Amino acid sequence: MLEQQIYAFDDPVALRGLIGAYGWATLVAVSAEGEPLVTHLPVIPDPENSGAVVGHLARTDPAARGLGERPAVLVVQGPHGYVSPSFYQAGPYVPTWNHITVHLHGTPCVLDPEETYAVLSATVDHFESARPEPFRLADVAGYARRIAPATTGFRLVPARVVAKAKLSQDKPAEIIERVIHALETDAVHRNPLLAAAMRAASG
Repeated sequence: MLEQQIYAFDDPVALRGLIGAYGWATLVAVSAEGEPLVTHLPVIPDPENSGAVVGHLARTDPAARGLGERPAVLVVQGPHGYVSPSFYQAGPYVPTWNHITVHLHGTPCVLDPEETYAVLSATVDHFESARPEPFRLADVAGYARRIAPATTGFRLVPARVVAKAKLSQDKPAEIIERVIHALETDAVHRNPLLAAAMRAASG
């Protein structure tokens, strides 16, 4: 990913919050034969290590073979969307795509069965936490224990983090406000999550 200082996103607390809020990630790895392996899976901030993430995938997923033997990249995509030049009410400008994206580089550590089960339980707790009566894996412990061996859990302590929040920081404040307003109200490209991220970034 192209790194540009104007779009740097390097606050550890904000990074952890983004991963917690947008937990559907893309894992990019390479097989022993050098073939790219790409899969999609849920991740959460590691409850035991503030700088790490944990996740799981099916044991039969091709990306699970050799996991932990070679470096990989975990991609977490936050709010993103199209920005029309018409939003600016100035110009000349061309369209762009605003986004928050995080790349976590490192070699995953494959977890043992008990650690994997703990990750599965923590993942359920994480995504159920906002529900008035959260479901818990313990509610179906016998069944969950039977199927858990079909998954591979992992922990990734990033050796390198590349994170970008491209939110129109290169534009004057009045244009940023017009873009935010458009993303809040536009009939075609309304995107309230992206608008909220831009408003937070603009202070």
